[in-house]
Amino acid sequence: MAAASRGRKRGVKPGNKRVKKGSKRPGFFTVLLSVLLLALIALGIAYIPKIGTKLAYPRHFENEVLASSREYGLDPDLVFAVIRTESSFETNVVSRSGAMGLMQIMPGTAEWIASRRGFRYDSKKIYEPSYNIDLGCYLLSYLIDYYKNDLRLAVAAYNAGAGNVDKWLDGSAHGGETLEIPFPETRNYVQKVFESYEKYRQQHQ
Repeated sequence: MAAASRGRKRGVKPGNKRVKKGSKRPGFFTVLLSVLLLALIALGIAYIPKIGTKLAYPRHFENEVLASSREYGLDPDLVFAVIRTESSFETNVVSRSGAMGLMQIMPGTAEWIASRRGFRYDSKKIYEPSYNIDLGCYLLSYLIDYYKNDLRLAVAAYNAGAGNVDKWLDGSAHGGETLEIPFPETRNYVQKVFESYEKYRQQHQ
């Protein structure tokens, strides 16, 4: 009787279990919101690597690169890869050998390109992105044509000069086989360019 009376005082009928707060089933909109939230989280996790790749492999000076790539029939991704390897997109950088600007053009090479293009080389403009990229793209296009669309040889020549690459070819049985590049600097350079090239191409996927 004492237990029953205590139950009645508390407003609980004998034999009934008390319902705990918060035990109701979640509503439709709550479930839908949870599913959408999980989907957004999954999408964000999947997209993080792509964001990281774009930050590590940027497309600075895109308008200039696209314009010169179209003019000389180049793949813009290859041009971006060369610029990233040469200067890390720093416009005013100068190498120990005197190469200048985004695509690291030597003064003598710049004069040679300008003469072939039919204009006078302007050393004051060498650090301007559009001018430097135009010279670099012309040189890269020339080397690709010179080596019959062998991108690896063209990129090696961009770094070491066509004279050195020709010597390596003369001293090797290159007939279709991969040329062994004797200069460690050029060998590493070519590897970096093509690693970057692949990363830029993956951004389109």
